[in-house]
Amino acid sequence: MVELRGVEASRHMKLISWNVNGVRAILGKGFRGFFDNENADIVCLQETKARPEQVDVSWMEGYHAYWNAAEKPGYSGTVVFCKNEPLSEINGIGVAEHDTEGRVVTLEFPDFYLVNVYTPNAQNGLRRLPYRQKWDRDFLAYLKKLETKRPVAVCGDFNVAHEEIDLARPKQNRKNAGFSDEERAGFSALIDAGFVDTFREFESGGEHYSWWSYRANARANNVGWRIDYWCVSQALRERLERSWIMSDVLGSDHCPVAIELR
Repeated sequence: MVELRGVEASRHMKLISWNVNGVRAILGKGFRGFFDNENADIVCLQETKARPEQVDVSWMEGYHAYWNAAEKPGYSGTVVFCKNEPLSEINGIGVAEHDTEGRVVTLEFPDFYLVNVYTPNAQNGLRRLPYRQKWDRDFLAYLKKLETKRPVAVCGDFNVAHEEIDLARPKQNRKNAGFSDEERAGFSALIDAGFVDTFREFESGGEHYSWWSYRANARANNVGWRIDYWCVSQALRERLERSWIMSDVLGSDHCPVAIELR
């Protein structure tokens, strides 16, 4: 029986996503201990704010690293660390106006595509909203193109709380960046296109958040937003074992979010 459980455990994959708000900063805040303890198969980070040569990851034994850094120093950026070497790697989504900020890393594995995304913020006064809306359309088109070949698991900071239940103060934030009708519609389009918000497969209640402002003691009071997601193609839905938010993990204004696949 013990032996059987060991075999079953080996068939599960743990995948973690985290906006670290600076990978060099997080290294000094216990990230190495977190990384080692979790022993995940895949770890996706957003808002890395660094080029790979600026970060010492020599201690990550047994992992392959795939970086996409922004052209602008100290800005945006994504990276994926994975135990199994992928079949291929793609940086960006193939649209020139979107691909200078290091926002997407895609890895192709035999049974699915892994997409790590740091979605552009609409910014104060929604001044970047038209660009954000174009991004949402182009990014969804990119995911659907991938899906013609293999199922997709996409994770990251989507910079939107989808429904009122996904943030502590929906009424006050109705027309603010991250909860505008237009951004919410962009995420709804993703769901309508067949992608599954994995957390909502397991948890229908409120007060579950992944980002908190540094102001007004927001995290201690759990005045937060759920803007970090794992979404999967319908074909991966039956493999979902678990989806959870690691709200007790500190070090960034975001916390990690994770899934387990059979």
